[in-house]
Amino acid sequence: MASTMFSLAFATPSASFSLQHNLKSKLKLGTSSQRAFSGKDFVKAKSNGRTAMTVAVNVSQFEGITMAPPDPILGVSEAFKADTNELKLNLGVGAYRTEDLQPYVLNVVKKAENLMLERGENKEVATIQGLSGTGSLRIAAALIERYFPGSKVLISSPTWGNHKNIFNDARVPWSEYQYYDPRTVGLDFAGMIDDIKAAPEGSFILLHGCAHNPTGIDPTPEQWEKIADLIQEKNHIPFFDVAYQGFASGSLDQDASSVRLFAARGMELLVAQSYSKNLGLYGERIGAINVLCSSADAATRVKSQLKRLARPMYSNPPIHGARIVANVIGIPELFSEWKKEMEMMAGRIKSVRQKLYDSLSVKDKSGKDWSFILKQIGMFSFTGLSKAQSESITNKWHVYMTKDGRISLAGLSSAKCEYLADAIIDTYYNAS
Repeated sequence: MASTMFSLAFATPSASFSLQHNLKSKLKLGTSSQRAFSGKDFVKAKSNGRTAMTVAVNVSQFEGITMAPPDPILGVSEAFKADTNELKLNLGVGAYRTEDLQPYVLNVVKKAENLMLERGENKEVATIQGLSGTGSLRIAAALIERYFPGSKVLISSPTWGNHKNIFNDARVPWSEYQYYDPRTVGLDFAGMIDDIKAAPEGSFILLHGCAHNPTGIDPTPEQWEKIADLIQEKNHIPFFDVAYQGFASGSLDQDASSVRLFAARGMELLVAQSYSKNLGLYGERIGAINVLCSSADAATRVKSQLKRLARPMYSNPPIHGARIVANVIGIPELFSEWKKEMEMMAGRIKSVRQKLYDSLSVKDKSGKDWSFILKQIGMFSFTGLSKAQSESITNKWHVYMTKDGRISLAGLSSAKCEYLADAIIDTYYNAS
C-alpha cells in the first residue's frame, strides 16, 4: 500500500475588535447652545420656524455584528488571572506545567533550535504544515466540504470544545456518537458502537487517538479492534485527532497504536496532529494534516488539493517551529532525548493523578469510589462535577476548570492535591 503524509500549516494573527456607537440617534441642539462637537458634521434644520443644529452621525457598516460569546477555555484563563487569591488553581487549559506550575521548555527543543542557529538556516522556504491541531482539522474539514459534499462527521459526546466550531465554520454537517457514561464515569462503548453502526455509509468518524479530551477515557486495545472492524464494515473513513501523543502512556509509540492499527489494515484515513503539547511549542503552532491513501496516484491528487485549499487561507506557513520539530524527529539523538523528556512529563502527571486519588479516598468518609480518576489517562480528568458545581468550586475554592467538570492535571502540583481534594469533596456533596 502506497502512502503519503502531508503537513499543512498557517499562522493567523489573533485578531479582535470592538465596535462602539455611543450616539444612537441624531442630537439636536437649539441655537442658544454653546456646546462644541469636534469631528462631527453639523446640518441646519428648521422646525416650527426655529433653526436647530443637527449632529450628523455616520452609522457603522459593522453595526450588525454582535459580540461573540467568550471562549470556554480562554475565558477560564482570563478569570483565573483576575483572581487575586493566593490559593487559586488554573485547571482549565491543557498545557504542561512543572511541579512549580511554570511552563516547561524541553531541553531537546533548545538543542534543536541551537542547531538551526548554528547551521544558519534561513526562512525563505516553508514546507506544507498545519497550524497545530486546530489548523490541521480546519484544512481537513475544508477538504471534506469540497470533495465529499453532504458527508457527515461523527464526533464523540463530549468532545473538545472547538471541534463543533471547526466543522460549523467549514459548513460540514456533524452529529454526535455516545461516548461518556456518567453513571460509570467511563466509556459508553455499546452506545458508541450503536451510533457508528447507524451512521450513513461513508461517514467520517472523528476519533481521539489517545488521551481523550475532555474525559481522559480511551477505548481498550480490544475495543479499538472492534471499532476498526465496524468502521471498515460500514466503509466509513477514520479521522484521527492526535493532540496528546505521549501523554496517555508516556510512550510516543504506544500512544500511536490506535492509528497504526487502522493503517495496518490498509484503511484510508486522516490524521490531524499537533506538536503544541508534547513539544511545548504552544506559540509556534506546529502540526500536520496527514492523509493515508490507497495509492500513490490518489496521494498525489489529494496533496495537490490540500495545497490548493491552503493557498487562499494562509499562503506560506511559518518555518521556525517546523524546523525545530524536523530536527527533533529527524536526528536520532534528539528523538531519543525527546522520548525521555516525554516520559518525564507524563510521569509527573501520573504522579499527581495518583496523589489526587489518594487524597480523595482518604478525605471522603462516605466510601465513594474515586477509582475512575485512576482509570482515566492523559492530561485530563472528568471529575463528574456538574456545571453548577463547577461554578461553585470556582467561586468558593478559586479552582478554575471548564464548565463540564474537566480538570487539567498538568496544572496541578503535588503540593496542591490535598487542597483540590478538599474542594472537590466539599463541592460534590454540598453544592447543587
